[in-house]
Amino acid sequence: MTLKVEEMLDIKGKTCLITGASGHVGQALTFAFAEMDCNLILLDHPNSDLIKFKNKLNEKFKNKVSSIFCDLESPEDIAKIGPFIEDRFNCLDILINNAAFVGSSNLDGWATSLENQSLDTWRRAIEVNLSASFQIIQKNKKLLEKSSNASIINVGSIYGIYGPDLSIYENTKLNNPAAYSVSKAGLLQLTRWMSTVLAPKIRVNSISPGGIFRDQPEEFVKRYIEKTPLKRMGSESDIVGAAIYLSTNLSSWVTGQNIIVDGGWGVW
Repeated sequence: MTLKVEEMLDIKGKTCLITGASGHVGQALTFAFAEMDCNLILLDHPNSDLIKFKNKLNEKFKNKVSSIFCDLESPEDIAKIGPFIEDRFNCLDILINNAAFVGSSNLDGWATSLENQSLDTWRRAIEVNLSASFQIIQKNKKLLEKSSNASIINVGSIYGIYGPDLSIYENTKLNNPAAYSVSKAGLLQLTRWMSTVLAPKIRVNSISPGGIFRDQPEEFVKRYIEKTPLKRMGSESDIVGAAIYLSTNLSSWVTGQNIIVDGGWGVW
């Protein structure tokens, strides 16, 4: 029987875990899934504004919202996520691995020249951007299997697919760290690997956003837009539609795929 589109979009009451929930993209995703009447587990690092954001969310919505601080560089912290969810919801329907060290992160040996990129920062990026996602999936497999339509969404990047054009960064403090690109490329392959291993009970897909506007230097924005067919940088809301699609029955026969949301950056 063919479902109506409204029925295919219905994820009311589903339980959704979003990592990096208090960040720019995390907040956009959280508000979207709150509007879809999901129960929410918000996860972020101990120094984040997670509680402040959770309180803001509670003022607007009546969903069940839980929050958990987690250092994604700590396997011990990650191991606590499953029991936390099981105690409150006993099931996990949607997992969005969104947390990451990004290209603008204020880390020593990060957004700098190749010669000055540090091995310690490289290791931290791989740990947070890739290893943590692997462990979160691994440790919560049984909870996801309890769902009737479990969906994992890994947030990648166009730089997990394409090499950087460093000319757009000239005369700015921005850069494109090797570890960011490599960790995101690994996350896309993890998506494909997990999609076959976890099938048929759990679907696994990824979203690869292009550059998102965050008040970058004017010269950077101009160069970026010149390379983008849709002639603008992205916004957090551009990612939401793909995430909703991958979380609902609209994508019930989609797994192992990567949706590129980049305004056409990779077309040329």
